[in-house]
Amino acid sequence: MFLLLPFDNLIVSLLGISLTVLFTLLLVFIIVPAIFGVSFGIRKLYMKTLLKIFAWATLRMERGAKENHHQLYKPYTNGIIAKDPTSLEEEIKEIRRSGSSKALDNTPEFELSDIFYFCRKGMETIMDDEVTKRFSAEELESWNLLSRTNYNFHYISLRLTVLWGLGVLIRYCFLLPLRIALAFTGISLLVVGTTMVGYLPNGRFKEFLSKHVHLMCYRICVRALTAIITYHDRKNRPRDGGICVANHTSPIDVIILASDGYYAMVGQVHGGLMGVIQRAMVKACPHVWFERSEVKDRHLVARRLTEHVQDKSKLPILIFPEGTCINNTSVMMFKKGSFEIGATVYPVAIKYDPQFGDAFYNSSKYGMMTYLLRMMTSWAIVCSVWYLPPMTRQAEEDAVQFANRVKSAIARQGGLVDLLWDGGLKREKVKDTFKEEQQKLYSKMIVGNHEDRSRS
Repeated sequence: MFLLLPFDNLIVSLLGISLTVLFTLLLVFIIVPAIFGVSFGIRKLYMKTLLKIFAWATLRMERGAKENHHQLYKPYTNGIIAKDPTSLEEEIKEIRRSGSSKALDNTPEFELSDIFYFCRKGMETIMDDEVTKRFSAEELESWNLLSRTNYNFHYISLRLTVLWGLGVLIRYCFLLPLRIALAFTGISLLVVGTTMVGYLPNGRFKEFLSKHVHLMCYRICVRALTAIITYHDRKNRPRDGGICVANHTSPIDVIILASDGYYAMVGQVHGGLMGVIQRAMVKACPHVWFERSEVKDRHLVARRLTEHVQDKSKLPILIFPEGTCINNTSVMMFKKGSFEIGATVYPVAIKYDPQFGDAFYNSSKYGMMTYLLRMMTSWAIVCSVWYLPPMTRQAEEDAVQFANRVKSAIARQGGLVDLLWDGGLKREKVKDTFKEEQQKLYSKMIVGNHEDRSRS
């Protein structure tokens, strides 16, 4: 037996009291309110305080730069090249008109000046590529005291440096341990709760418990990110037997939506901790998990999803049709698979505020653990969620047209750029069909001009 000295007894007692007080505060002010979906307004007060600090830091940085005759970097939020929405034929005609005194009707099938159009387009793409810049974090116009979010971060003044250092201590020594404790609590309760619910006989009671266990645990996980979420038009929330589609920025999109509603998840079976969570969840709720060998079988996936949505008693399926994470400045091409099923689609637009923390998951640059560490050491995750009115496929629409219509509605509501490019370009080269499409447009213009002159 080891005998503790009086000083050691005092340390142990203080440590025990501190842990008890910390756990009590955690339970009273975070976990219990999360379970019942209530808020004391502490996070919103925290957000307003941060905004004032950020504004002061930005002004101090601008004043310091002016005193030192230093040019601040200003990101180009709308691109560095002004582009008019004109067609290939209109632009080539304009080039021909400016470079020749001949009437356009007398021009030959091909003019050497036509190559300037393609040269210019190539240079514009190199200088201001609207695709690849969607796969990197957006640069902030104002500094949020995170050195990783602004090119202007360097020594300006002692007060600003001290404030930054204080922010590092708060984020890593106070917020990070608190958030890890909350995340551990939420994930543990999810695994234990869904496993226990899974042993109950099927029925309304099991369904009721499953929904509320999922909701409770997701709300605790949201608190672990200090997420401040504003939900709009809740009357349009997805209903049973439908498909919820949303733009995709981060893996946490799932808990952002699931903390305000009930969903059946769709995804690939994983190993490790994620596999444990998936196996526990599917015992309590009919989630749709696919084996690695099944994911590429489009017909099998479509059949499983169709069987799910045909049962109007099952929860709506949550799908991110982009298939990859985009940096929350745009919406890229939706895969048509989930729009071929024929179910009612409930569009949802998610827009994050990067001032408090960048939610974008750049999987080509960071692993999952590094990403989660960056998230948990950010100030907060602030976002808005809009539930759009349900949409159905019209008689004259194919799946691609329907997907584009839904995508446009999400982009318009979230203030995002609507792009036709495939998000798969993050890891793949441009398909030859895209190049051939431009060639066909030019060939059609040349052949059309030739046919018009032949008729005349």
